[in-house]
Amino acid sequence: MEITKPTVTLLAITPGAEKLIEEAGRTCYLSLDRIAEGSERSFIRNCIRRGHHSILEHASASFRITGASRAFTHQLVRHRLASYSQQSQRYVDETGFNYVIPADILADEGAAVIFREAMARAEESYRALRARGIKKEDARFVLPNASESQIVFSANFRELRMIFNLRLARGAQWEIRRVCAMMLKILQNEAPAVFGDYVLDEDSMTAQSDLS
Repeated sequence: MEITKPTVTLLAITPGAEKLIEEAGRTCYLSLDRIAEGSERSFIRNCIRRGHHSILEHASASFRITGASRAFTHQLVRHRLASYSQQSQRYVDETGFNYVIPADILADEGAAVIFREAMARAEESYRALRARGIKKEDARFVLPNASESQIVFSANFRELRMIFNLRLARGAQWEIRRVCAMMLKILQNEAPAVFGDYVLDEDSMTAQSDLS
């Protein structure tokens, strides 16, 4: 079975995240008396503009990402200030594995045939190895980067902004841009004072902060 689009689900987010960030930040300046309804919006934007980003580390979010490839997760896990729980090819039987087919390949009929044949051969090889009693941890060596790899990902808001800055740039690979764009849209709804400065181009799946 092939997959053409990932899904991103918000599992958890720090309650009252933006008020928590404001209180942490105002502690630095002993301006707690200036906390009021809605005061977090301008305070947080001003802190981001001035480069006072450490206060964003007090809030975090967790996501479940499905329908994305092992190639994608290899890129995501390079971001070290985060936590990951990933589908294990060592313990999960990957017979009949799902895989991601890139849009450029899907748009070329001949290329799509070549790609699907390669996936079928990999699945056949995996199945044959398992039938011979080869353990999953060894049979997985024939699995492709295209195979789906579900992952739960947690990071604080400062790290999430860093990831968006890098992975929503034009030079980033298309799949991680797509997933990060989905996470960004969720966070713009949940924490607009922290993430609302990003302007997302949905056609190219790129984004840039209007505070930069």
